[in-house]
Amino acid sequence: MLRRTPILAVLFAIFFAAPAAPAGAAVPHVVQPGETLWSIAAANNLTTRTVAAYNGLSESSQVVLGSTIQVPSTVEGYGALQKAGLVSAAPATASAPSATTAAAPAPAPAAPAPMGGYTVRPGDTLSGLAAGARVSVNAIAAMNGLNPSGILLAGTVIKLPTGAPAPARAAQPAPAAKVVPTAAPEPTAARVGAADVQSVASAHGVSPSLAAAIAWQESGFNNSMVSSANARGVMQVMPGTWDYVQRNLATRQLNPHSASDNVTAGVLYLKSLLNQTGGNESQAIAAYYQGLGALRSRGMFDDTTKYVDNVQALRGRFGG
Repeated sequence: MLRRTPILAVLFAIFFAAPAAPAGAAVPHVVQPGETLWSIAAANNLTTRTVAAYNGLSESSQVVLGSTIQVPSTVEGYGALQKAGLVSAAPATASAPSATTAAAPAPAPAAPAPMGGYTVRPGDTLSGLAAGARVSVNAIAAMNGLNPSGILLAGTVIKLPTGAPAPARAAQPAPAAKVVPTAAPEPTAARVGAADVQSVASAHGVSPSLAAAIAWQESGFNNSMVSSANARGVMQVMPGTWDYVQRNLATRQLNPHSASDNVTAGVLYLKSLLNQTGGNESQAIAAYYQGLGALRSRGMFDDTTKYVDNVQALRGRFGG
């Protein structure tokens, strides 16, 4: 996701997201070039352990190009973990695990969770969440593509500022139905390849391997991704970041439905971060995940360090 700092949201930051796993029966997935068990799991908001258990594999198994992996629903995955003895079975008197309880498994080992992701609970208001995070209503609305004076629906997926305290209702169960605010960029059913990302990066003077590594870490090149922190598309761009890039960095009108333009927005933002960090790539990667304002005021969080290490390690896959 981008975790960025547009004009009205200086403290905001965000990460790698993934769409919800299928709600019904398991869905077959044919392994594509470059995919791993982890990347398939992460792309479906599941842990590697969950997908491995459902398919009778170990977490370290290597998937074979062209083979078929079954991607379970969250409930099916949870059941597979129980059957394998990897999680405790629920007591008979307890309610069965629902899609809500299983939809947020522990992050895959290589994928730190998005920062600041929050699902709106009944009784939450935008003004209340803004006050708790010590930012203005306009700032939190601008970052998330919300109407500052509109009604905030329970189940809405939003981004809170990096390091903000948990909202008062965070301990309550999150609504099962998730609401993604209608805002640019729009998630669309499209994928790009590494060469597409590298071409955009090269055209804008950004390291092709760096841009491709971030795109893979963020979404696996999948433009349909929406993170738990409301970031969208291949480069996991926040609505506020999209607006910032369009107004300040882009030289043409970007298409919010285009996977290629999602990459362009992410690359332009990354280039801006590289400029602001004096060309320090690790600092720019950290700012992409944590947010530049938070990075400068709070230092690099442990999850940010992990994210930077992941991206740097991935660069070898994309030529640098």
